Amino acid sequence: MEQLEVIQSKIYDIRGQKVMLDFDLAEMYGIENRVLKQAVRRNLKRFEGEDFMFELMKDELSRSQIVTLNKGRGSNFKYMPFAFTELGVAMLSSVLNSDTAIEINRGIMRAFVAVRQLLLNPPTDPVYELQNEVKELKEYIEEVFADYNDINDDTRTQLELINQTLAELQAQKALADKPRNPIGFVTPKKKE
Repeated sequence: MEQLEVIQSKIYDIRGQKVMLDFDLAEMYGIENRVLKQAVRRNLKRFEGEDFMFELMKDELSRSQIVTLNKGRGSNFKYMPFAFTELGVAMLSSVLNSDTAIEINRGIMRAFVAVRQLLLNPPTDPVYELQNEVKELKEYIEEVFADYNDINDDTRTQLELINQTLAELQAQKALADKPRNPIGFVTPKKKE
């Protein structure tokens, strides 16, 4: 499984295709990069078309974060790297006919298939789950605020009714506090 992860880390997206670069392949096959390029150049008919292999342009190489060139003589690229697609890597096994090449190619094919499956069926990763939880929380909060506003409207209506009733009670009390005439026979008071 570790080998699969190492291979997957060497699969890049260039020109909209998943590719592996010649120097990574040469390292995995245990051969020099020039030997790999030489074998490919001798069998160019097998790699015709960009669906098998293409050579990187200088601007692609300079924009790329794949390759970091070293300083000093002999440590930079003399020739631009080849980028091999999944079909190109499969074809490479017919050019490099060794047990190591066959074994490495099997691993590379598995890695390409794994990358394709990841792209087609993205895993439910924690970020996706967090996004869903945040979305659900937002919806819940909106519902709570809507309920809160409804409660406020109901409460305000009830408070208005209470105030109106209190006002009516106060008006009735004011009428009740007015001095009344005594009931029955009242004798007039004498003035002294």
